[in-house]
Order: sequence, then structure tokens, then C-alpha cells
Amino acid sequence: QVQLVESGGGLVQAGGSLRLSCAASERTFSSYTMGWFRQAPGKEREFVGAISWSGGYTYYADSVKGRFTISRDNAKNTVYLQMNSLKPEDTAVYYCAARSGRYTSGYAYEYQHWGQGTQVTVSS
Repeated sequence: QVQLVESGGGLVQAGGSLRLSCAASERTFSSYTMGWFRQAPGKEREFVGAISWSGGYTYYADSVKGRFTISRDNAKNTVYLQMNSLKPEDTAVYYCAARSGRYTSGYAYEYQHWGQGTQVTVSS
């Protein structure tokens, strides 16, 4: 069972930056593709971005493309979400998720393991 723990959330003004981290307990972390999702109050969970097992491939939702960057450090069992030029509409609980296998996915149901989430609030 992979355990995921997010950190780095908080309150930031519009235009600011935050970096989220997600630490995994699994020694075979490098065999998982990782994703970030978010859920705003009253809304469904939505895909933010994903990164391949090697870190060589990433893709993003259109709403964050060019502003957010996902990276991973397999030696540290950690994946990151760098968020720049934040907007109030980015306010949400952010979740990292792990998926067995080498293919990335934007579908939440394809991820087997989830963290508890970290709150990001962007003030206008």
C-alpha cells in the first residue's frame, strides 16, 4: 500500500507562487506514474497534471498549462507541483495520486493511491 503525504499548501495572494510536495512511502516509487488533482468547494475533483515514472513526460490541464510544473525526484520518493501566477480560481484542496504502470492518465479512477490533500487558497 502506497502512502502519500502532501505538504506545502497555504494562503497566497493572486500572482504568487507555491510549491506542493508529495512524499511517498513506497520504495518502488519510481514504478508509479503520479498525478495531481484538485477539488474546489462544491465542485468535482479535476485533473491538474501528471508525470511519467521517469519524469520524462508531463502533461497538464489547459487551465494550468504554462503556470504549473510537475517534477519528481525518485531518489527522494517525492513529486512536486510548482504553481506560479496563481489565481483565485486555483483555490482548492490539492491531492497527489499514484498509478501503477508507466502510462500517465488524467482520469482519477485510474489512480489507486491518494493522499489526504493540502489546502491552497489564493486571495484576490
